Amino acid sequence: MANFLKNLIENDNAALRHTGKLADQVMALEDKYKAMTDEELRTQTTLFKERLAKGESLEDIQIEAFAVVREGARRVLGLFPFKVQIQGGFVIHNGDIAEMKTGEGKTLTETMPVYLNALTGKGVHVVTVNDYLATRDSKEMGELYRFLGLTVGLNLNSMNSAEKRQAYACDITYSTNNELGFDYLRDNMVVYKDQMVQRPLYFAVVDEVDSILVDEARTPLIISGQGEKSNILYNRADYFVKGLTEEEDYTIDLTSKSIMLTDQGVDKAEKIFRLENLYDVDNTALVHHIDQALRANYIMLYDIDYVVDEGEVKIVDPFTGRIMEGRRYSDGLHQAIEAKENVEIQDESKTMATITFQNYFRMYEKLSGMTGTAKTEEEEFREIYNMNVITIPTNRPVIRDDRPDLLYPNLRSKFKAVVKEIKRRHELGQPLLVGTVAVETSEYLSNLLKQEGIPHEVLNAKNHFKEAEIVMQAGQKGAVTIATNMAGRGTDIKLGSGVKEVGGLCVIGTERHESRRIDNQLRGRAGRQGDPGASQFYLSLEDDLMRRFGTDRVQAIWERLNMDDGEEDDMAIESKMLSRQVESAQKRVEGNNYDTRKSVLEYDEVMREQREVIYGQRLQVINEQESLTDYVKAMIKRTIDREVAYATEGDKKDWKLESLLDFAHTCLTSPDKLSLSDLEGKSPTELRDFLYGRSVAALDEKIALLNGPEQVLEFEKVIILRVVDSKWTDHIDSMDHLRQGVGLRAYAQTNPLTEYQTEGYDRFQEMIAAIEYDVTRFIMKAQIRQNIEREQVNDPSPRIDPSSMPLHQSRKTLKG
Repeated sequence: MANFLKNLIENDNAALRHTGKLADQVMALEDKYKAMTDEELRTQTTLFKERLAKGESLEDIQIEAFAVVREGARRVLGLFPFKVQIQGGFVIHNGDIAEMKTGEGKTLTETMPVYLNALTGKGVHVVTVNDYLATRDSKEMGELYRFLGLTVGLNLNSMNSAEKRQAYACDITYSTNNELGFDYLRDNMVVYKDQMVQRPLYFAVVDEVDSILVDEARTPLIISGQGEKSNILYNRADYFVKGLTEEEDYTIDLTSKSIMLTDQGVDKAEKIFRLENLYDVDNTALVHHIDQALRANYIMLYDIDYVVDEGEVKIVDPFTGRIMEGRRYSDGLHQAIEAKENVEIQDESKTMATITFQNYFRMYEKLSGMTGTAKTEEEEFREIYNMNVITIPTNRPVIRDDRPDLLYPNLRSKFKAVVKEIKRRHELGQPLLVGTVAVETSEYLSNLLKQEGIPHEVLNAKNHFKEAEIVMQAGQKGAVTIATNMAGRGTDIKLGSGVKEVGGLCVIGTERHESRRIDNQLRGRAGRQGDPGASQFYLSLEDDLMRRFGTDRVQAIWERLNMDDGEEDDMAIESKMLSRQVESAQKRVEGNNYDTRKSVLEYDEVMREQREVIYGQRLQVINEQESLTDYVKAMIKRTIDREVAYATEGDKKDWKLESLLDFAHTCLTSPDKLSLSDLEGKSPTELRDFLYGRSVAALDEKIALLNGPEQVLEFEKVIILRVVDSKWTDHIDSMDHLRQGVGLRAYAQTNPLTEYQTEGYDRFQEMIAAIEYDVTRFIMKAQIRQNIEREQVNDPSPRIDPSSMPLHQSRKTLKG
């Protein structure tokens, strides 16, 4: 571990020395470009493109390009990048992560590498966490890029395909990570090339890279269509689990956040549902519904994981506290929550396309990012994304006063102390930003502040539409802002008049998050650009983190340091031993979360390989301009070979020629054109050649009925795409069920991942064979029509896989 840390420090120092020298060269060109007219400065873009076209590399022009952007920013934005920002720009251009503290100008930093890479014309994607930031940055930074002669696009969820295509065609495109991933999936579901919106993935700069590539990496993107209806089962399962008792009928593992029936719970289920064996293979659907009802009722928490808004269950983003509009949990969990909350149960969905952010962003030719907090996850960034994290020095020293944690015995005493401190600082006129982990905590604290007559704003999932407005006012004198899970991230809190004199912004954390990064993000809102500020975390023994990890040890520390049993429970303790224990608990959670993300990636690797094969072949079909007839004939031949091999297994007396004849009548020709006598007396090779010859002759006759090569090609494309899309959708569903099922095999001393890989490969080969069988059948048996059209499977809609989302376990009720 010591060597690992030593290597990190040496890497940082080497990178900073190298980028420092490059930054000095950029700054040396200041006078040269300052002397140019606007037109002369703009012309540099054309000259750079010409040099690239003649064979020069981006590294050959990077110094001059950075200097041009720097001068352009001074003229257009009134901002002039500092040396440390130039250094951050080179880190990003190199495909690494620039860790820059809050307020150090990450948005301005990215303009230099974005401009440089956009000169290639291949398209640069600037990725943000929400539409507000994408819109804001594309407008503000877009002025600079347009001034320098580049095109800038904005890609939003509300746009139609034509608008998206135009946005992606620009030199620089601003978008959210969700929209990029969903557009990729949708592009691989289209049936005509001109319906696609994305270009090949070249270079992405990910803002708040830790949020997108780490926090959200556990949540696969899914496009779904209409599935089966089973609302009665959801209601029955919900009614059943609501009558269960914890420990007696079910148990919850707080560490893994898993829930399962006890033997007594299983007995109750078998009695109520009148079953001999709950875990009989015929009862898998019921078991699935009971499992989801248990999760919905006893793990998924109202106001923390979801809210009910206008009769609909809506997901709350666990990292930002925002409502995730239009998203639904998969695997029936959303329906189980709807049953729990007694709202209308919407029909289940069926997965049609899915990908993780990990595998989506790894498809880019070059990937880089920025954030204020990534160093704690550097090993993960390097291992999964091949990116180093380089910490960029601040332009001015950080003078924020970070106070040690305060620990209280219970929630009541902790919040009493929080309110007291807020009141004290508010009376001084000092602005406060108070961070909470859950919506219900923010509302509980809000009620306490109202009782004290302290004016304040609350920013959580229920009023996220006011986010930017609330955050922008949070630095004004006397302002008190309660924010859930770093909502408002990406918007600077600038200090109002007279605030520096009263100590700057004070950040109060009402509990430690399971990730040190989230705590650091909250702290980092204060003390930006050398401003004064303070931060303090208030903890209690009843906090979620304390209950899940290290409760006994922390309790022992409490008893050791707070020996007088007669003391009021309002008393707090403060010790380095406590802080180390809290950090140890956080590291354990981070380790668990990393293991989860790694597991998601390992399982998705199987799907990635299969997805690339299907999407690649599908794209070849769509792009084909001349003929697919040879491709179709090869499918027919392989299908015949498989059927003949099956029919002629073993001794000749055991051959299944009747089965082979049935196949031929079903897939190749009409019954009146082929009889059993035509097949008898032939060897397997002769059977293959005979059936293939008949099929090719019949296919050629069919093709002759079509009006020329264009209609033949369209006829072939229609059938291939319909079959591939249908079989691929079924295969994804099959792989979903396989993944859920292999977990049980761990009890049989087998590795679930190995089982998934092996059986997943077998199922993929079966799907390929099924595709070729159906293409053969439809091509050979289709009635020729003149108005054939391609169809897209179902109506895709995005949703979320809940199996790897972080869930909050604290069920203690807060009452104001």
